[in-house]
Amino acid sequence: MKDRRSEEKRNSEKKFRSTTLNQEGSKLKINREISRITFFFAALFFAMIVYFVVFEVKDAKTVIKNPANGRNATTKEDVSRGKILSSSGHTLAVTKTDKDGNEYRSYPYKNLFAHVVGVSSYGSSGLELAFNNQLMTSNVSLKEKVKNEANGDKNPGNSIVTTLDMKLTKAAYDAFGDYDGAFVAMDAESGEILSMLSKPDYNPNELLKDYESVTSGEDSVLLNRATQGKYTPGSIFKTITTLAYMDQGFDLDEFTYRCKGSLSFDTKDNYKISCFDGEAHGYENLENAFAYSCNGAYATIGQTLDVTSFQSLCEKLLFNRDLPLDLEWKKSSISLSKDSNLFDVTQTAIGQGTTQVTPIHMCMLASAIANDGVLMTPYLVSQVVNENGETLKTYSPKKYKDMMTSSQAETLQDFMEATVEYGTAKSLNSSIYKAAGKTGTAELDKNDNVNSWFIGYFTMEDRKIAVACVLENLPAGGKTATNVLKTTFDTYASQ
Repeated sequence: MKDRRSEEKRNSEKKFRSTTLNQEGSKLKINREISRITFFFAALFFAMIVYFVVFEVKDAKTVIKNPANGRNATTKEDVSRGKILSSSGHTLAVTKTDKDGNEYRSYPYKNLFAHVVGVSSYGSSGLELAFNNQLMTSNVSLKEKVKNEANGDKNPGNSIVTTLDMKLTKAAYDAFGDYDGAFVAMDAESGEILSMLSKPDYNPNELLKDYESVTSGEDSVLLNRATQGKYTPGSIFKTITTLAYMDQGFDLDEFTYRCKGSLSFDTKDNYKISCFDGEAHGYENLENAFAYSCNGAYATIGQTLDVTSFQSLCEKLLFNRDLPLDLEWKKSSISLSKDSNLFDVTQTAIGQGTTQVTPIHMCMLASAIANDGVLMTPYLVSQVVNENGETLKTYSPKKYKDMMTSSQAETLQDFMEATVEYGTAKSLNSSIYKAAGKTGTAELDKNDNVNSWFIGYFTMEDRKIAVACVLENLPAGGKTATNVLKTTFDTYASQ
């Protein structure tokens, strides 16, 4: 009897343990399922947060600007597109209504601001595209919105006040005449873009009528050369080669070079670099070599540089990098590596070879030099205002990055001043402004056709206006970018 009770007790304990283990196993299984579900929803939530952040920071503007965005079409039914104004209040773009009640976009200054203001049709471009959301949003009072809705009228869109200087733009436009190229000017201390031109240009009021002829030619008339045109830099690149020489620790005071008009290299094909017109500059220090734009001196410097560090510096200066700009742009490009040969390195050092730059990028570089090494974020719009002139948003100057040290910038300032004082840009000497900069002549073909460059800055009443100017496809020895800038700033300073 006692044995039977003991056995029953053992069986009971075994059954209890088995039941407990089964219960615990079920609980563990349930807990694992709950953990999996919790982890899944947590991961999903995290992914949604990441998506919204990326969308807001990176993709929102692109989606809003996209002409295929259905919301834009809906907005057009309710809002009449706002104005685009110059810094002095001149109307650069406005919506009007024809006799049949159809809205159309009018550009009072025709070709003058064609590329920077852009158009709101044919895919949109310029400021019309970049600030489409602001122009198609109405912030009039609720009372006025109700009144407009009752009358079947659209609400007036907000307007943008740009940083564009009417007088400077007109002076530059007239100075260009019939030459093709680009011009950009920005306030070095604030980042305000004061002027932006691209030639050849077009009349945006006539684009509907002339669209086929404008787009069928080889001149790429609709292309904004100031932000999307890619050019061989020529000798303006010597500014960057000089910076690389300083950055790699070479003593500038020890540099000497005797220019005989050309420099030959002991290679199989007798490779040779010549100065412009074969001019022999004689004995030079580095400032002289910069001011006279001596190719032999800078080819020699190129051979001494560590190529990998040279490439890294260029990328710090935003080559092969995105630009902080509202308008559509293209990257400046450079390609150097430890495998680059003598020809590639020396050609790059003097601004020839495969290197390509945009005028806006070169203006930003000149701006950083003028501003003691600091690049301010370039911007084109200072305010968004409603129909009644009330300010809705203000855009303020912001530092973008240190492009170089203040000491390096000061040295480049001295060299640029020397270029105007006695070097290749001495025609820019003036009693009404102080100019500093670097000229460039980029060879295009064996027929001596060139692109003429100038980058630098003009100091007027304690304001430093950084510039980049390029004239396309000129016969060597003809009109230069320096000539255009001389006329531009003589006119602008005297107004």
